[in-house]
Amino acid sequence: MTQRAPKLLQREQLFSFALCALGRRAHSIGELRVKLRRRAADPADVDAVLAQLKQAGYLDDRRFAESYAAARLENQGLGRMRVLRDLRQRRVSPQLAEKAADAVYQETSEPDLIRAYLARKYRGRALAPFLAEEKNLAAAYRRLRYAGFSAGASIRVLKQYSRKAEELEDLGSDEPGSEVGS
Repeated sequence: MTQRAPKLLQREQLFSFALCALGRRAHSIGELRVKLRRRAADPADVDAVLAQLKQAGYLDDRRFAESYAAARLENQGLGRMRVLRDLRQRRVSPQLAEKAADAVYQETSEPDLIRAYLARKYRGRALAPFLAEEKNLAAAYRRLRYAGFSAGASIRVLKQYSRKAEELEDLGSDEPGSEVGS
């Protein structure tokens, strides 16, 4: 089955398309630029529509990044690195993503966040006996790293539940950018 090409839109239609997309969910400027380029009859219209949306206050990457980071922290309890990775995937500039994550995670205790994350993900299980098994401990560590928590903080918290967590330090030091012992 072949996929048909989307109907190409003129500038006014492109503006309406952008408003509808922003009505469904917030977009970064980069994300919206990609969507609009696929639908624009004239590629020059994309920048004009984006400028018009910025002028009207519908697009602001700083506001988008801060609200996105705050939502990921409040609703899902994810770590700072995961939020940074997600913001970059949403085409927010790395400097802006850093600033937003720093602002949101400034007064957050990473070990407390990790403990809450473990309690939520492994609810109904006694963590100490569960993490005593090496495979469960390694799975929990990988899960914490994927959720955006630093290697050092993850290992420190896991040590509270299992003595075998010290063996994870070897795994953490192999990863680029890991902060074991911090």
